[in-house]
Formats: sequence, C-alpha cells, structure tokens
Amino acid sequence: MYKVVIGLEVHCELKTKAKVFSMGPNIYSEEPNINVATIDLGFPGVLPVVNKTAVEYAIKTALALNCTIPNELVFDRKNYFYPDLPKGYQITQFNKTIGSNGVLIINVDGEDKKVFIKEMHLEEDTASLDHYGSYSLLNYNRAGVPLIEVVTEPCLHNSEEVVTFLEALRSIFLYCDVSEAKSDKGQMRCDVNISLMKDDSKELGTKVELKNINSFNNVKDAIEYEIKRQAEMLDNGEKVIMETRRFDDNKRKTYTMREKVEAVDYKYFMEPNIPIIKIKKDWVNEIKTTIPMLQYERIQLYMNEYGLSRYDATILVKDKEVADFFEKAITYDDDYKKITNWINGVVLGHINKYGLRINEIFITPKMLVELIKLVEDKTISIKQGKEVFYQALQEKKEPIDIVKSANMSQIQDEDYLLKIALEVINENKEVVTEYLNGRDNVLDYLVGQVMKKTKGKANPAKASEILKTEIKKLN
Repeated sequence: MYKVVIGLEVHCELKTKAKVFSMGPNIYSEEPNINVATIDLGFPGVLPVVNKTAVEYAIKTALALNCTIPNELVFDRKNYFYPDLPKGYQITQFNKTIGSNGVLIINVDGEDKKVFIKEMHLEEDTASLDHYGSYSLLNYNRAGVPLIEVVTEPCLHNSEEVVTFLEALRSIFLYCDVSEAKSDKGQMRCDVNISLMKDDSKELGTKVELKNINSFNNVKDAIEYEIKRQAEMLDNGEKVIMETRRFDDNKRKTYTMREKVEAVDYKYFMEPNIPIIKIKKDWVNEIKTTIPMLQYERIQLYMNEYGLSRYDATILVKDKEVADFFEKAITYDDDYKKITNWINGVVLGHINKYGLRINEIFITPKMLVELIKLVEDKTISIKQGKEVFYQALQEKKEPIDIVKSANMSQIQDEDYLLKIALEVINENKEVVTEYLNGRDNVLDYLVGQVMKKTKGKANPAKASEILKTEIKKLN
C-alpha cells in the first residue's frame, strides 16, 4: 500500500478595477483582446505601477489565512518564455512573499484538520491560450490581472481533503470580497502536486504536477486517476518521473505536458522596475478590521451557541449573504432551529430554483420571522405559510398584510370545529368504521374533509384532536 502526499498551488484572480501593474481594465469579457494596455503586451520602455487595492486584497486574504505579513513589499522576476508572456518574464514574488506560515482549518468526516499554508504570492496573470487542433489563439484580456497564489505544504492525502480545502479557500475569497472565484471564468485554478510513497518509507515519492485544473470535480477526478496511475507504475516496478501533466476533462485522464522544471530554471531575481515598498503595521491592522467572521468560525458559533447541527450550520454559511440573512433574522426571534429550517428549506429552495441571490428577493429577515410566528401561533397553517411566502415574493407584499387582507387566519373556535367534525363523521360512516377497526391513517382523510368544509382555515391539529375524541365516543 502507498501513502498519498498532496500539495496545492491555488491561483485566484482579484476583482480590482484595474490590472495589477497597469491601468488596463480588469473586466471579464467574452470578446478577446479588448482589455489590454501597453504594459500587459510587453511593449519596450513601459514601466509597471503597483495597484494599491490589489495589495490590500492580497493582505486581507493572507490575514484571513492566518499568515504572517512582511514589513515590506518586494517583487521578483520569474524568467521563462511562453506565448502567454509577451515580455518573457512574469512579475511575481519569490524571496519575500506577501503572506507566509498560515493555516486553514477544514472539517473532513466530522474531524477538524489543519492545512498549513507555506506562502501566498501576489503576481500578474498571463494571457490565455485557446487551442484549436492545429493552431492556438492568444487572448491578452487576462494578461496582467492581479493574481494571488496560495501554496500549501504537502499535508493533504486524498481527493476529499483537497476538495474540502478548495471549498473552504473559495469561501475565504468570497467572504473577504476580494474575488468572484468562478472556475468557469478561470478566476480560480489549481495546480496539484502529488506523489506516492510506501507506508513504511520516510522519503517522499517523486512529485508529479497536474496543471491548471479549473473545477472541483476535475480536481477530484484528476487526483484519483493519478493515484491509480502512479500506484500501478510502482506495483510494476516502473519509475515515476518528475513531470507536469494536464487533465483531459473529456477522457477523464491525465497526459504528459513537459518535464517538471525546478525554481533554479526560472532564474529569479528582484524586479528592478518596482522599488521596495514599506508595509506599515497600522495599514495591516486597518485591513484586518474589514475581515468578517469567516465560515469556520460561524459554523462553530452556530453549533455551540445556537444548537444547530453541523449540517444545518454548513448550509447556512456556504454563502455569506445567507449567513448574514440568518444572523439578522435571529435578532427578531431566538428560535434558531425554526428560522434555520425555513431558510435552508423554503428560502434556499426558491433562490436556488431561480438562480437568485438572497439579497435579491423581496422577503427581508424581519418579514420571514413575522411569517414564521404566524405559523407557530397557529394563525395560519404551515401550508398556508409557504403559500403566503411565494405570494409575497410574487406580489411584493409583506406576508402579514397578505394574511390580513385575505382573512387567512385559522379557525381556532372549538365549538365551531366540533360542529364541522360531527358533520364529517356523519357523512363518512364507512371511513369512521375503518378507523375504529384500526386503520389510523384514514384519519387524515377525515381531517381533510374538515379542511375542505372550512376552506382550509381550520386548525388541522385541533380538527384531528376533536375527530379522535368524537369517534372514540362511538366505540
């Protein structure tokens, strides 16, 4: 058997207005080569200027990952030539990164695990290449977009841990509001470094890099394929070579791209056109105050303080806007579980069905709590409550106003309900006999008849109770 060792290099584009070293617009566009500036194209004689907001976003992310922030900002040149780097080098960070020695806690199968962050760089993205069989086309829209690269220690051991980490990392980007982190737009991409070693070995196996994987499903499948491929090679006495491979998302396999190069081949040296910039502690502390409570901390709060299950808490915090909606709602009522049930069930069901964000719907946290109270105090039934919810969304009216205007309040009057129940019993003697003979489920039919006679306004629990009492008298 083999022990799997995995380290990640995760790239995420920041959502600044301009690019990291130029005034080229940082806007996603389907039309190629329109968001470009002379610096992005490597024109001779042009000089880079650092985007302050990109640095701020990078520091914010590094702080959220519990990284150490340096006292100065230093950029380096990574020298290599590809068609997607017209000037023949990339401005990045090597000797002194914007964040180092961080940690992100994830939960896998109910167990907390620390994923150690070796370093985080701020750099410029490259142009994108579109391949068409016998030729490729270059799109420079992406060239120069501010990019952060999060490098983990080799401390992950299977695809489940990797995907859980990537989901947690993406939540950091979204909670900190530094990126949309959309894989389909290439805003979040992942390089996976994977090796296998024998269980009793103390030395890591040969590292293979899986390059530029752009979805969590692809990451999972690529890792599982590569584990199987390397294990079969080792079983057959073959040698795994250090190389870079790509994942074909149609064939669900990895293929050789090139032999893996080491850092020395990039000939790093300090970027001469960008001076060293001091990072003041006051500025870092100011940035730190803008970081909201993150997913992991919210899950712990919801479980420990509000008594929610990990499952419910995890659903709530998946989207920061949903978590914020929940936290606003519980300021109006402390029935955490019922509010959670409505949000995770009815509210999320609606917004997921129509591809909406929770802040785009008419219902506010206060309105939702008022609606829940109408159901809980038996003014309306749960069925009516859901109908009112959807009607409020459609008509943009407050739920409490809909209930009042439609006179939807449930009938609680026991004398009136007794009269209706007796009518139902007399009109359905065969069903009553079945109930007396032990078929308890037919009671639902009788309750339904009471609801029909009262046009859905009877309190179903009271109706059921009265029917049971009156039928028992017949026995």
